[in-house]
Amino acid sequence: MEQNLKTKWAQFIPLVTVFFFWGFVAASNDILIPVFKKAFDLTQSQSQWVSLAFYIAYTVGSLIYMGISMLLKKDLINIIGYKNGLALGLVISAVGTLLFYPAANLGSFPLMLSGLFIVALGFSLQQTVANPLAIALGPITTGSQRLTLAGGINNFGTTIGPLIVSFAIFGSSANANTDISIESVKIPYLILGAAFLLVAVFLKFSSLPDRPPLIEASDDTGLKGSALKYPQLVMGMIAIFVYVGVEVSTASNLPAYMEKDLGFAIKDIAPYISLYWASLMIGRWTGAVEAFTDNISTQKVLRFIAPYLAFGIFLLVNAIAKHDLAPFYVYGLIILVLILADFMSKGNPARMLLIFSLIGIIALLTGMFTSGMISVYAFTSVGLFCSTLWPCIFTLAVSGLGKNTSQGSSFLIMMIMGGGIVSWLQGYVSEYTGIQYSYVIGILCFAYLAYYAWKVSGILRKQGISFDKQVASGH
Repeated sequence: MEQNLKTKWAQFIPLVTVFFFWGFVAASNDILIPVFKKAFDLTQSQSQWVSLAFYIAYTVGSLIYMGISMLLKKDLINIIGYKNGLALGLVISAVGTLLFYPAANLGSFPLMLSGLFIVALGFSLQQTVANPLAIALGPITTGSQRLTLAGGINNFGTTIGPLIVSFAIFGSSANANTDISIESVKIPYLILGAAFLLVAVFLKFSSLPDRPPLIEASDDTGLKGSALKYPQLVMGMIAIFVYVGVEVSTASNLPAYMEKDLGFAIKDIAPYISLYWASLMIGRWTGAVEAFTDNISTQKVLRFIAPYLAFGIFLLVNAIAKHDLAPFYVYGLIILVLILADFMSKGNPARMLLIFSLIGIIALLTGMFTSGMISVYAFTSVGLFCSTLWPCIFTLAVSGLGKNTSQGSSFLIMMIMGGGIVSWLQGYVSEYTGIQYSYVIGILCFAYLAYYAWKVSGILRKQGISFDKQVASGH
């Protein structure tokens, strides 16, 4: 099927609203974890059940999706259409938010987890549709950049999510409550559910295509049939598992490290969680500049402007929340490392995945073997170097799948469970090693990502897909 030659912004802009919600809820979980830990008297590994329940739902959702497709003997998304799939996913998530009301009234941890599970179940269907759709709404040469831009909107949600949920639970930083009230989470999540329903209606009547054009591998590859016949997808599934794992576990274990090892109060941790997720926004805005212009000179300028504009948004929302900004100014220097790494990648998703994974390892090692605020900044900077890995992996994994793209996308979304499993694993390891040294789990995750980046380029070249050639011809 013929590919779009230009990005269809009128369709792309409505699509990114769902990316915002994914980020808002996922990052807010990092505030719920220490709150639930104290309110329900949980161990560190038990507190990570929040991440486990949320991210395992992606796997369950994908299995349900594949089961229904098998019963119908045709891919579900190809039957109902991409737009209807998004709307249905939003309605499912809205149902999950309703459980927060009785869960808060009853003080029930299992019911809270059930609500998060159903919210993420809806997200599973949304992600299965939205990620390949973002890639398809324009030329393949800028597909990963478009997905990176959508991720930047996602991380605007992750930046403000922890601050809003923290405010709902603790009040303003100037008048923070020391008593933790589980009931205070009811209203934010009910409002969130109403927003899900409004966006579902909005997308239903938007100009988004039900069946977008999708790229296929060359006919001589012998890979027709199931998406699992494509090695880039199978290896990409493991890559998604460990990528989401290191991204989520780094943030979800950070509050416990700051509280236990550095003496922070729970109410004072929210700005640093916000910084971590803002770091993903900073990196994704940087990596998305090629989606806006083909002009090389303009791209070079934007690569310096975009990250500091995103950093400015982080500072602004924290200023509005009346947090002390002084500890964060030095972070502007760390952003320069991100900009240099982005230049070195030259827009190639495999090269970017390799470079950012190696720097991620360095950041974690720095956090493990330093102390005080240096370690906090090092762990937080992992967000910068995780920032563009999702679009890189996703683009590499679904390239060449053609009509199997939505099926392949579902397999990838299934592996988001890594966010819960790796977070729980790190929490479990921390009970023996201490939280700081438990970040060795993240290093192992980055090591596999570097391997995948090296291996997948050769796999795709054999299928007639070369991102260097395509990017070069695009300029």
